[in-house]
Amino acid sequence: MVNLGQLKEIKDLREVWLHEALDFTPWLAEEENISLLGDAVGLEITIDETESSVGDFNVDIFATETGTDRKIIIENQLEDTNHDHLGKLITYASGKSADIIIWVVKHAREEHKAAIEWLNNHTDDKIGFFLCEIKLYKIGDSEPAVKFEVVERPNDWAKEVKRNNSASPRRQAIYDYWIAFNNYAFKNKDFSKSFNQRKPSFDHWMDFSIGSSGYHIGLSQIRSRDEISLELYISDDKELFKSLLEHKSEIEEKSGLVFDWRELPEKKASRILITKSVQFDEQNQWTAQFDWIMDTMIKMKAAFKKYL
Repeated sequence: MVNLGQLKEIKDLREVWLHEALDFTPWLAEEENISLLGDAVGLEITIDETESSVGDFNVDIFATETGTDRKIIIENQLEDTNHDHLGKLITYASGKSADIIIWVVKHAREEHKAAIEWLNNHTDDKIGFFLCEIKLYKIGDSEPAVKFEVVERPNDWAKEVKRNNSASPRRQAIYDYWIAFNNYAFKNKDFSKSFNQRKPSFDHWMDFSIGSSGYHIGLSQIRSRDEISLELYISDDKELFKSLLEHKSEIEEKSGLVFDWRELPEKKASRILITKSVQFDEQNQWTAQFDWIMDTMIKMKAAFKKYL
């Protein structure tokens, strides 16, 4: 027989973090810890600043969704939710023009769960509120282990219904393609290990993080030309583009792909892309299109990774 320990919850969070600003926020801002919160809410989070100024106040953590320009604020509370912190949350979201708002607390009171649910139901699809509880556990004399439990999250399904009701046939076709791609691609173990699933939208592009907010792989439906486009998009780093260009032959040899290298000197961004002609209206060809996308993205990530 195997002897099993008993899992016990540590009710007082201040046994581990005595002070919110001095102890918990710096702990959460560490890469391995913010990734735990990111896994719970389904986001990749890059920390921009802790104790970030908003007028006369400071938001605990100001961050960006990795691979996109969506701004995130995180407000921490080692106690039960209260009206004061809810008010701060709205103030900070406004001051930072945040797209994603995460409230991390010891315990969420029912009235504040209802408030976050109401905010999610009455904002558009570009704004999302998360309410997360911090749980601490230990087995016997083990070190404490943390778990973030999401108690309220954006009601994406309801928001998609709102958007579907007003979508044009063209935008609906874009959205349907992304839904089919996700359903197919993320059943593939090699692809799902390499990339995190993105939420489908009516936008013609879908961006995938490869480890930094400074660059990402962009996938686009160019329906006006019946083309799929894949690119390494570098947001604002001409030196990185030039260093990659120096290794053009090695990158293309390793990947087996030929890219269109666009420095775009008149713009901040640079692009390294490859396209494929397709027939979007022929759904019986989608599987082959998805296979090409998946294979090309995996090859791109492997080929560029050495030089990023």
